[in-house]
Amino acid sequence: MLRLTKIFHFEMAHAIHGYQGACKNIHGHSYELHVTLGTSSVQKEYIPSPGFIIDFKQIKNLVNVALIEKFDHSLVLSEAYLKDHPTNHIHDNLIVWDVEPSAENILLYMQDVLNAKLPSEIKLLQMKLYETKDSFAEWIADD
Repeated sequence: MLRLTKIFHFEMAHAIHGYQGACKNIHGHSYELHVTLGTSSVQKEYIPSPGFIIDFKQIKNLVNVALIEKFDHSLVLSEAYLKDHPTNHIHDNLIVWDVEPSAENILLYMQDVLNAKLPSEIKLLQMKLYETKDSFAEWIADD
């Protein structure tokens, strides 16, 4: 199986309602997202011209439109957080979720969005979302 990975960067703020540490407060991260795509078939021969299973530019455009443009420089908060902090409704860049915007939930959302947008012959195989340079959540497709 051939696998292609494209890496994306975005800035986003969030808060985790119900958490007792510092992450209960609004704070931001410089996220790094790794998106790995492939095909379900085993590639035994060279790929005919132009030689791609999918162009890196197509991956870039797809992920940027579906995800990065939405999340970059946004603030993601849960309904529960806003219920306890109602003044935060004033932010123009606010995205409200019914779940907490943890790295795990962000990644689950992202894989759901991408799976719905990919061409049928291309499979989303893996995603990693780095919240810091040494901490990440990872999603791997079931076989």
